[in-house]
Amino acid sequence: MIELVQAFAATQKPIATICHGAQLLAAANVIEGRTISAYPACAPEVKLAGASYADIEVTEAITDGQFVTAPAWPAHPAWLAQLNKLLD
Repeated sequence: MIELVQAFAATQKPIATICHGAQLLAAANVIEGRTISAYPACAPEVKLAGASYADIEVTEAITDGQFVTAPAWPAHPAWLAQLNKLLD
């Protein structure tokens, strides 16, 4: 899975995660210099991976480059809307 994430990141394909998905991005070492949201308990891992943690409302999402991230399931409408923009 980590190799797949790294391949998507290397080829600038859209990557969308929600909740604890940022742990996979951190483990794949692909978020350095980015702003990433996640479940608040994942903030330390996001920061250790060299990214800025976006502390946003649970109904919000954030896009930074090819990454669309959100803290929890209530963000699905915003998260999907932002991902759809990247896919166009």
